Amino acid sequence: MSNRDLTRLTAAEARTGLHAGDFTSVELTQAHLDRIAAVDGDVHAYLHVMRDVALTQAEAADARIASGTADVLTGVPIALKDILVTTDAPTTAASKILDGYVSPYDGTVVSRLRERGAVFLGKTNTDEFAMGSSTENSAFGPTFNPWDLTRVPGGSSGGSAASVAAREAVISLGSDTGGSIRQPAGFCGVVGLKPTYGRVSRYGLIAFASSLDQIGPFSRTVEDAAIMLNAIAGHDPMDSTSVSEPPPDFRAALRTDLTGVRVGIAREYTVSGMEAGVTSSVSAAIAQLEALGAELVDVSLPHTEYALATYYITAPAEASANLSRFDGVKYGLRVDAPSLQDTYRQTRGDGFGSEVKRRIMLGTYALSSGYYDAYYVKAQKVRTLIKQDFDEAFKRVDVIAGPTSPTVAFGVGSRTDDPYQMYLADIFTISANMAGIPGIALPCGFSEGLPVSLQLLGKAFDEQTLLGVAHAYERAAGWFAHVANL
Repeated sequence: MSNRDLTRLTAAEARTGLHAGDFTSVELTQAHLDRIAAVDGDVHAYLHVMRDVALTQAEAADARIASGTADVLTGVPIALKDILVTTDAPTTAASKILDGYVSPYDGTVVSRLRERGAVFLGKTNTDEFAMGSSTENSAFGPTFNPWDLTRVPGGSSGGSAASVAAREAVISLGSDTGGSIRQPAGFCGVVGLKPTYGRVSRYGLIAFASSLDQIGPFSRTVEDAAIMLNAIAGHDPMDSTSVSEPPPDFRAALRTDLTGVRVGIAREYTVSGMEAGVTSSVSAAIAQLEALGAELVDVSLPHTEYALATYYITAPAEASANLSRFDGVKYGLRVDAPSLQDTYRQTRGDGFGSEVKRRIMLGTYALSSGYYDAYYVKAQKVRTLIKQDFDEAFKRVDVIAGPTSPTVAFGVGSRTDDPYQMYLADIFTISANMAGIPGIALPCGFSEGLPVSLQLLGKAFDEQTLLGVAHAYERAAGWFAHVANL
């Protein structure tokens, strides 16, 4: 196979080819490194390319495959969002305050992928500390959408989404705090899975909002997402929020028929300002689900209108606490000043970008004396109501279907001066994080030549049903076969 063909493979196809001896992991890895060299100057999906590490891992993977002890992901080239700590590459969270930082330990998901013999191509760009919806908040420059380089890839995991869409990685990992996997997956025309909170260990993930963050995959197909979830899910004693029950085989849950499946259609997931092309593509996708045998059921999520406000109290409050550790004392940037207080102030002033500072200030205000009850406590009560909405809806349905975003990818720079319009890009994704439930975004058409995405939400710890429905739709609709012409 040519290098160009090798970069078009899914993880499942790569595994088949590797084990059949059609090509080696070194050849597959080199093809992706060559692809990165050819296009990443335009896309800027990567902050750090781990070329030597990747080729060494690929050689070890080939030996493992030859010995007959390989895993499904052995020898498969993978990209990692640059908020997952690694011992053999910098982890910066796309922030000046961590420029050059190398962790003394691997995150749990990184360790699990190493054990399976996966190949690490590099660390991908992100909004600084995962705070953003467009990957324009990176201290090291924005990432661009492979479908149209004048558009954003979404955020905060825009680099991970773009790396898969641009064929610079077979599969990648990102994190989702309010939509940061699903929204960029939608903008870049790939699959993005946010697992249930607690399904995947967060140990080694640089925290933004600890009660919301969850690690998950980007891939070209739902099957690949299931393969990756099989690899990274499961209890971790290093993360007190990870669930103790053994995860099922997610790949085994994939199906092509939806007879007996009840799909909820929430009236709240149609809002003013939705683009006509998004509405028509999502409506056609829902009709396809019905044609596959699913029963459509109207449901209501009445507190959805409060989700955005609730999120932008909860997440900044947690960020305010989590980011207090970055003070120039133990690691990262240090700006020396006459007093310790001035050292803190100047280190954080120089090290953090404007969006991170905005959210720290919002969160500190919400947690401050006299405002804690009025804002943070009230937000937690509304969060409970949002979760109860989903609990009630899932008594009647198996999954809920709707758009991932109200628009296709917007222009680079078009929303940077209007934070509220930027935040609205996540209006359909935030609720799942507030409720802790799983969600998946997958291609469902095009509008103005740009990908449109269907979002499916599932019951907590029922990724099997979610992946099964998504796979059935994907195989019937065929949008996964469309590739960015970069």
